[in-house]
Amino acid sequence: MSDVKKVVLAYSGGLDTSVIVKWLQETYGCEVVTFTADIGQGEEVEPARTKAQALGVKEIYIEDLREEFVRDYVYPMFRANTIYEGEYLLGTSIARPLIARRLIEIANDTGADAISHGATGKGNDQVRFELGAYALKPGVKVIAPWREWDLNSREKLMAYCEQHEIPVDFSTKKKKSPYSMDANLLHISYEGGNLEDPWAEAEEDMWRWSVSPEAAPEQPTYVELTYEQGDIVAIDGQPMKPHEVLEKLNKLGGDNGIGRLDIVENRYVGMKSRGCYETPGGTIMLRAHRAIESLTLDREEAHLKDELMPKYAEVIYNGYWWSPERRMLQAAIDETQKSVNGVVRMKLYKGSATVVGRKSEQSLFDESIATFEDDAGAYDQKDAEGFIKLNALRLRIAAGKGRKQD
Repeated sequence: MSDVKKVVLAYSGGLDTSVIVKWLQETYGCEVVTFTADIGQGEEVEPARTKAQALGVKEIYIEDLREEFVRDYVYPMFRANTIYEGEYLLGTSIARPLIARRLIEIANDTGADAISHGATGKGNDQVRFELGAYALKPGVKVIAPWREWDLNSREKLMAYCEQHEIPVDFSTKKKKSPYSMDANLLHISYEGGNLEDPWAEAEEDMWRWSVSPEAAPEQPTYVELTYEQGDIVAIDGQPMKPHEVLEKLNKLGGDNGIGRLDIVENRYVGMKSRGCYETPGGTIMLRAHRAIESLTLDREEAHLKDELMPKYAEVIYNGYWWSPERRMLQAAIDETQKSVNGVVRMKLYKGSATVVGRKSEQSLFDESIATFEDDAGAYDQKDAEGFIKLNALRLRIAAGKGRKQD
């Protein structure tokens, strides 16, 4: 007899998690609570309710978390200009801590003994979900079916559905999608299919959010982004909530062929993985944020922040959002953003997002000093001689002692 009486499942309503509902009921003899989060994946989430009810689920949670997702997770991450391994904007990674938190909160509210998810034993998401869960509820039991069952192929999953009379969409039953996809307001990812060959080019009809740069409009689109303390609060002077900002920038970016990425990344579990991503709004946000910081941050502050960023990115990628090191880094990053206020003008054209203007009342750019014209004594160029000699002192001493310089 299982000691698990009730489990909260992160439920998408798709094939895998529908099988998991029945498998949990059968294997553990437990009651299943489903939790479906709308974080901007672009698909209706309400049908998950009907599917869960058909599987005998009594407690069903379906929540619109789009604003919270962007405000409390995406925006803080972008204050750090976060990219993993030089390219990946962490679209999947940043959604997992929010889902993990709600799983635990629902487990507490419903008196559940365990939580469950549909992540496989090969990927990063199992780590992210479970690290978050253990950080928020140390004694929680986690059930990861992909690490327990033998339903390790689509054919076996389909056979299980037929055996247990689990309804499957006709289109899904007849035609297998070639890609494993994950979407939210920040991005959509693609893995599997022909992408498992790193030499194979992604097929054009795979992309869902963006036109190809070649097919983008012949005329550029200009957009002005207003920042307050490192966050975008308005587009073209129109105030917007965080999730509205990202929705708007996704549309503008996608229409102009911006945000496509094809990379091989190093997963935390040890393997390399090839994936393609569309992050149109995030690509624009990253460029614009660095532009407003270039005006408003002190040089050493900006450079130190850039040194911290790879560690911050790794922490999020590996699933440690709820860790003390992430909170420590976040506090340092957020402190730098107090002066990051102003407006950035972007030019969107055929796959490129180019900064063409920036202004701020807290700008550290002093035209009277930087000018190539007469600066009226604002900067004494003679001062540079002593500065250079002092900084060259150790080099001069070494050379004078005969140290080799090549």
